[in-house]
Amino acid sequence: MDEKQEPKKDLLAGIGQDIKDVVYRYVKAESFTGTAGERQSERFLLAHLSQIPYFKEHPDHYGAAPIPGDPFNRSVCYAMVKGEGQDTVVLLHHQDVVGVEDFKGLRPYAFSPDQLEQELFKIKASLPQEVRADLEGGRFLFGRGTADMKGGGAIQLALLERYSRLERFHGNVLLVAVPDEENLSAGMRAGVKLLAELKETQGLRYKLMINSEPHGREDPEQGMFSEGSIGKIMPFVYVRGYLSHISKNFEGFNPLNLMSEIVRNVEWNMDFFDSVEQESAPLPTWLYLKDGKTHYDVSMPLSASGCFSVMTLNQSPACVMEKVEAICKASFETVLTDMEGKNKNFAQLAGAEAKELPWKVKVVNFQQLKKEAEENCGSQFRKAYEEKMAEVAQALNEGRLNMIEGTFALVEFLFDQIHDLAPQVVYGAIPPYYPNVCNLYIQDMDPKIADLSKTLDEFTWQTYGQHYGKEHFFTGISDLSYTSMRDSAGTLESLRTFMPLLGDSYQIPAEEIQRISMPCINIGPWGKDLHKLTERVNKEDLYERTPRIINQAISTVLEDPRV
Repeated sequence: MDEKQEPKKDLLAGIGQDIKDVVYRYVKAESFTGTAGERQSERFLLAHLSQIPYFKEHPDHYGAAPIPGDPFNRSVCYAMVKGEGQDTVVLLHHQDVVGVEDFKGLRPYAFSPDQLEQELFKIKASLPQEVRADLEGGRFLFGRGTADMKGGGAIQLALLERYSRLERFHGNVLLVAVPDEENLSAGMRAGVKLLAELKETQGLRYKLMINSEPHGREDPEQGMFSEGSIGKIMPFVYVRGYLSHISKNFEGFNPLNLMSEIVRNVEWNMDFFDSVEQESAPLPTWLYLKDGKTHYDVSMPLSASGCFSVMTLNQSPACVMEKVEAICKASFETVLTDMEGKNKNFAQLAGAEAKELPWKVKVVNFQQLKKEAEENCGSQFRKAYEEKMAEVAQALNEGRLNMIEGTFALVEFLFDQIHDLAPQVVYGAIPPYYPNVCNLYIQDMDPKIADLSKTLDEFTWQTYGQHYGKEHFFTGISDLSYTSMRDSAGTLESLRTFMPLLGDSYQIPAEEIQRISMPCINIGPWGKDLHKLTERVNKEDLYERTPRIINQAISTVLEDPRV
């Protein structure tokens, strides 16, 4: 690639000031996830891109692709500097941010880094020691979204603008900014379809996707590259009991008893342990738990429901759900044995004859419950179920239900259609689903990309005297999960069995993921306290190191297009 001026001139000279200008304006857009406010970021992005001379000359190289059926009318923004050939590097970031409830009296300053810094100085005595040190040292930029992840987005935007100044360019750089990463990744799932369309219409060959989520550091002098992203599935458990008055509780079956046993047996269960080359996923933990009572009375509740998070590095949905089924059955057996023993002991002490409890272990997945309802109701069931699905979908779209509530509304509907009143457990999964992805799983990868982390570490050591480590998985959950998908057919088959809302309400674009499949890497600035009042990003990383590291990565993949 030849530059308009001297070829050897530093293309990135002064880019730090460009990034600062962009990030301050980008952060100002209060794009709270899962709200119409995310469109503020879209407006900023399109306005910013429209002022770049390259995109004034090539207006068809940037734009916004609406997300079909989105309740907030959000879009995926994109911009491409198109050069010679098909090889393409994709720059990805999300433009939504989490809320600022914990800012309390500092909420008016959450999106104004300089003002927030002044206000934090006023309360620095109440801040943790590390935060105080970073505040007083002046090396970090504070504010909602500075680290997660408009800082990384600003770096990508500034780099794209620099590439747009070049007369000749070997390869292509495509920037994609998505909404909803902090919620259901609706933006990235739509973004995959956009990438598939651009691949076909623009004749692109995707070589690498670079995300710029912030990284954490145990050693302040060592950064981190991630060559993949952790997966996530959210199993649910619904326990149906048998009602009785609390004065005759031996005649009933309290679902809270069984649900409590399941909760204890799931939390931090080592059966879910998942590791790859000395990297391990966190153990499962419960995210939601409640009973089905809507008012007070002296009957035990009829149902209890909950869901938990399972993070994966290598496990498939089918593997995870087998473990969930086993835990539910074992927990049911334990509870029945315990109830039988206590029933006999109570009768003996009360001088009465113990009646045999009628309950048996029954554990089914969602599709099995649905099949039972269909067999009970016959031809009328399909129409009734479709109407219920449409009702739930509309409520989800209007924000009257969330994915958890919508799933359990369908389970409750099925129980109204079956004749069996005995206690049972239903298990399944709730959106979103994140595939585990890793460059290790990609066969015949380009050697330049396989060795990229090593190449970049050599660059950072020579340039900054800092080493960067490599991990196979970014553990913060990211949109990189949709860059590739192993056994997409098998994964979708499992999810159709266990995930009631997969279909009209929630889609995974497996076919498009297969079409765009590419290696990935996360190269982002050093950030701290994401989602907290004290969220911050290291200024030197933001303005100097990270843009040059990403530029080095792009130059490596595109075979140093400036030469």
